[in-house]
Amino acid sequence: MTEPARPYTIAVFCGSSTGNDPVYLEAARHVGNTLARQGIGVVYGGGHVGLMGAVADAALEAGGHVTGVIPRALHDREIIHDTVSELFVVDSMHERKLMMAERSDAFLALPGGPGTLEEITEQWTWAQLGIHEKPCGFLNVAGYYDPLITLVESMRDRGFTHPRYTGMLQFSDSIDELVAAFRSYVPPVRVAASPGSEMSERMTVQP
Repeated sequence: MTEPARPYTIAVFCGSSTGNDPVYLEAARHVGNTLARQGIGVVYGGGHVGLMGAVADAALEAGGHVTGVIPRALHDREIIHDTVSELFVVDSMHERKLMMAERSDAFLALPGGPGTLEEITEQWTWAQLGIHEKPCGFLNVAGYYDPLITLVESMRDRGFTHPRYTGMLQFSDSIDELVAAFRSYVPPVRVAASPGSEMSERMTVQP
């Protein structure tokens, strides 16, 4: 007997705190509720605190499927969410991110700190390298990610990333718009490192 296919699943990266404006917590709860009601699974960092806990709680309350992936070091600090649908305790942060990537179809960042930014930009980098072809999006709550938009545009304008790669990122203040963008996402043809090189031949994907 074959196992049933898992639902479309989004990895959610966000803060382990709630920030200093109630709008962030409200947005996190709305995201969890919306994803669950659309039948979309959530995979996240496995904690019960901050925005990450709010996303998980709201999704569970709406009948959604929530998978937590938490490193053993954080499990031992007792910040674990023990009522999620599935919980995996792994040995390292690297293993956590890999498992979250393997179990998701898209990546979503809510407001958060450097850990949130590192997690989502790593997935963007993996997409550029062809490790996966999954979209990355940012819920731009109250303009939180406006400075990042400016930075990404500067990377493009100054020649440090290709416009095709900046186009991999979705920014919106609407979770519904982001989900629609994720579902319709078509990965771009990757750009060669330098014309005619071995790296170029390996990295270029035919349309």
